[in-house]
Amino acid sequence: MTPSKTGKTALSKKEKVYHPSSRKAGQLARHALRKGRLGNLASKRGQKHNSLVDLYGFFYHAMPEEGVLTLEELHHIVGNVWLTRFNEELEQEKAARRKGRPKSSREVYLEDLKLREAEEYRTGMEVIDLTHPPTVEVFRRWDQKEVAFIQLLRFIRIFSPEHEHFIVSRPGKHFSILGLTNGDDPDAMDLVEPMQ
Repeated sequence: MTPSKTGKTALSKKEKVYHPSSRKAGQLARHALRKGRLGNLASKRGQKHNSLVDLYGFFYHAMPEEGVLTLEELHHIVGNVWLTRFNEELEQEKAARRKGRPKSSREVYLEDLKLREAEEYRTGMEVIDLTHPPTVEVFRRWDQKEVAFIQLLRFIRIFSPEHEHFIVSRPGKHFSILGLTNGDDPDAMDLVEPMQ
Protein backbone atom coordinates (compact mmCIF):
# COMPACT_ATOMS: atom_id res chain seq x y z
CA MET A 1 0.00 0.00 0.00
CA THR A 2 1.04 3.50 -0.69
CA PRO A 3 0.85 6.00 2.09
CA SER A 4 -1.98 8.44 1.78
CA LYS A 5 -1.29 12.12 1.72
CA THR A 6 -3.18 13.97 4.37
CA GLY A 7 -1.69 17.36 3.68
CA LYS A 8 0.19 17.49 6.96
CA THR A 9 3.92 18.07 6.77
CA ALA A 10 6.42 17.69 9.52
CA LEU A 11 6.95 21.02 11.23
CA SER A 12 10.53 22.11 11.47
CA LYS A 13 11.80 22.52 14.98
CA LYS A 14 11.62 26.17 15.91
CA GLU A 15 14.47 27.89 17.67
CA LYS A 16 13.50 28.86 21.15
CA VAL A 17 13.28 32.60 21.72
CA TYR A 18 14.45 33.96 25.07
CA HIS A 19 13.59 37.26 26.68
CA PRO A 20 16.44 39.74 26.04
CA SER A 21 16.92 40.39 29.76
CA SER A 22 16.78 36.73 30.81
CA ARG A 23 19.67 34.82 32.30
CA LYS A 24 19.69 32.36 29.39
CA ALA A 25 19.95 35.18 26.82
CA GLY A 26 22.97 36.55 28.73
CA GLN A 27 24.59 33.11 28.72
CA LEU A 28 24.08 32.76 24.98
CA ALA A 29 25.48 36.25 24.34
CA ARG A 30 28.59 35.52 26.45
CA HIS A 31 29.04 32.18 24.66
CA ALA A 32 28.85 33.84 21.23
CA LEU A 33 31.28 36.59 22.31
CA ARG A 34 33.79 34.04 23.65
CA LYS A 35 33.52 31.94 20.50
CA GLY A 36 34.26 35.00 18.34
CA ARG A 37 37.19 36.02 20.53
CA LEU A 38 38.72 32.53 20.36
CA GLY A 39 38.29 32.52 16.58
CA ASN A 40 40.16 35.82 16.34
CA LEU A 41 42.97 34.50 18.54
CA ALA A 42 43.30 31.38 16.40
CA SER A 43 43.47 33.53 13.28
CA LYS A 44 46.18 35.77 14.76
CA ARG A 45 48.12 32.74 15.97
CA GLY A 46 48.00 31.28 12.46
CA GLN A 47 49.25 34.53 10.93
CA LYS A 48 52.12 34.72 13.43
CA HIS A 49 52.98 31.07 12.76
CA ASN A 50 53.12 31.72 9.00
CA SER A 51 55.33 34.80 9.40
CA LEU A 52 57.73 32.87 11.66
CA VAL A 53 57.90 29.98 9.17
CA ASP A 54 58.74 32.54 6.44
CA LEU A 55 61.50 34.11 8.56
CA TYR A 56 63.06 30.80 9.58
CA GLY A 57 62.60 29.41 6.06
CA PHE A 58 64.60 32.35 4.72
CA PHE A 59 67.49 31.55 7.05
CA TYR A 60 67.17 27.85 6.25
CA HIS A 61 67.74 28.59 2.57
CA ALA A 62 70.50 31.10 3.37
CA MET A 63 72.45 28.39 5.15
CA PRO A 64 75.52 27.14 3.25
CA GLU A 65 75.54 23.59 1.84
CA GLU A 66 78.46 22.70 4.09
CA GLY A 67 80.13 24.47 6.96
CA VAL A 68 78.90 27.62 8.67
CA LEU A 69 78.68 31.32 7.87
CA THR A 70 81.00 33.93 9.29
CA LEU A 71 79.50 36.76 11.30
CA GLU A 72 80.22 39.18 8.44
CA GLU A 73 78.36 36.91 5.97
CA LEU A 74 75.39 36.72 8.36
CA HIS A 75 75.28 40.54 8.53
CA HIS A 76 75.47 40.70 4.73
CA ILE A 77 72.51 38.31 4.38
CA VAL A 78 70.38 40.24 6.87
CA GLY A 79 71.31 43.72 5.62
CA ASN A 80 71.45 43.16 1.87
CA VAL A 81 68.94 40.35 1.32
CA TRP A 82 66.40 40.17 4.16
CA LEU A 83 65.86 43.90 4.62
CA THR A 84 65.73 44.62 0.86
CA ARG A 85 63.34 41.82 -0.11
CA PHE A 86 60.38 44.21 -0.68
CA ASN A 87 62.30 46.97 -2.51
CA GLU A 88 61.16 45.86 -5.97
CA GLU A 89 57.49 45.59 -4.95
CA LEU A 90 57.70 48.98 -3.23
CA GLU A 91 59.10 50.55 -6.41
CA GLN A 92 56.27 49.01 -8.45
CA GLU A 93 53.69 50.44 -6.03
CA LYS A 94 55.29 53.89 -6.29
CA ALA A 95 55.39 53.70 -10.09
CA ALA A 96 51.74 52.62 -10.32
CA ARG A 97 50.54 55.60 -8.26
CA ARG A 98 49.53 58.63 -10.29
CA LYS A 99 50.94 62.03 -9.40
CA GLY A 100 49.04 63.72 -6.58
CA ARG A 101 47.36 60.49 -5.38
CA PRO A 102 47.77 59.19 -1.84
CA LYS A 103 49.82 56.08 -1.17
CA SER A 104 48.09 52.73 -1.48
CA SER A 105 47.56 50.71 1.68
CA ARG A 106 50.08 48.14 0.42
CA GLU A 107 52.72 50.82 -0.11
CA VAL A 108 52.14 52.21 3.39
CA TYR A 109 52.34 48.70 4.85
CA LEU A 110 55.61 47.91 3.05
CA GLU A 111 57.21 51.20 4.08
CA ASP A 112 56.21 50.67 7.72
CA LEU A 113 57.49 47.09 7.65
CA LYS A 114 60.79 48.18 6.14
CA LEU A 115 61.27 50.92 8.75
CA ARG A 116 60.32 48.59 11.61
CA GLU A 117 62.73 45.85 10.47
CA ALA A 118 65.58 48.36 9.88
CA GLU A 119 65.09 49.74 13.40
CA GLU A 120 65.01 46.21 14.83
CA TYR A 121 68.29 45.41 13.05
CA ARG A 122 69.85 48.64 14.34
CA THR A 123 68.86 47.98 17.96
CA GLY A 124 69.44 44.20 17.86
CA MET A 125 67.81 41.61 15.64
CA GLU A 126 67.46 38.08 16.95
CA VAL A 127 68.49 35.48 14.35
CA ILE A 128 69.40 31.81 14.33
CA ASP A 129 73.14 31.44 14.96
CA LEU A 130 74.36 30.21 11.58
CA THR A 131 77.97 30.73 12.77
CA HIS A 132 77.67 27.93 15.37
CA PRO A 133 78.38 24.43 13.89
CA PRO A 134 76.10 22.37 16.24
CA THR A 135 73.20 24.78 15.62
CA VAL A 136 73.62 24.59 11.84
CA GLU A 137 73.80 20.79 12.01
CA VAL A 138 70.50 20.61 13.96
CA PHE A 139 68.88 23.29 11.77
CA ARG A 140 69.58 21.23 8.62
CA ARG A 141 67.19 18.57 9.99
CA TRP A 142 64.22 20.99 10.13
CA ASP A 143 61.18 20.02 7.99
CA GLN A 144 60.40 23.72 7.27
CA LYS A 145 56.92 23.46 8.83
CA GLU A 146 57.15 22.93 12.57
CA VAL A 147 57.95 26.18 14.39
CA ALA A 148 58.38 24.39 17.74
CA PHE A 149 61.53 22.69 16.37
CA ILE A 150 63.18 26.11 16.13
CA GLN A 151 63.15 26.43 19.94
CA LEU A 152 65.89 23.79 20.03
CA LEU A 153 68.30 26.11 18.21
CA ARG A 154 70.70 28.75 19.49
CA PHE A 155 69.79 32.38 18.72
CA ILE A 156 72.04 35.43 18.70
CA ARG A 157 71.25 39.13 18.64
CA ILE A 158 73.16 41.10 15.98
CA PHE A 159 73.40 44.87 15.58
CA SER A 160 73.84 46.79 12.32
CA PRO A 161 76.38 49.33 13.65
CA GLU A 162 78.58 46.67 15.30
CA HIS A 163 79.40 43.82 12.90
CA GLU A 164 82.03 42.28 15.19
CA HIS A 165 79.83 41.78 18.25
CA PHE A 166 76.81 39.63 19.03
CA ILE A 167 74.93 38.47 22.11
CA VAL A 168 73.67 34.92 22.64
CA SER A 169 70.00 35.59 23.37
CA ARG A 170 68.78 31.97 23.56
CA PRO A 171 71.33 29.21 24.16
CA GLY A 172 69.22 26.46 22.54
CA LYS A 173 67.73 23.32 24.04
CA HIS A 174 69.03 20.52 21.83
CA PHE A 175 71.48 18.22 23.61
CA SER A 176 74.13 18.55 20.89
CA ILE A 177 74.05 22.35 21.18
CA LEU A 178 74.35 22.19 24.96
CA GLY A 179 77.30 19.79 24.65
CA LEU A 180 75.54 16.87 26.33
CA THR A 181 75.49 13.23 25.34
CA ASN A 182 72.19 11.50 24.56
CA GLY A 183 71.76 10.12 28.07
CA ASP A 184 72.45 13.37 29.90
CA ASP A 185 69.54 15.37 31.21
CA PRO A 186 70.29 19.10 31.67
CA ASP A 187 67.73 19.38 34.46
CA ALA A 188 68.74 16.22 36.32
CA MET A 189 69.97 16.53 39.89
CA ASP A 190 73.27 15.01 40.98
CA LEU A 191 72.59 12.11 43.30
CA VAL A 192 75.08 11.09 45.94
CA GLU A 193 75.41 7.38 46.65
CA PRO A 194 74.90 6.56 50.33
CA MET A 195 78.05 5.50 52.17
CA GLN A 196 78.13 1.95 53.55
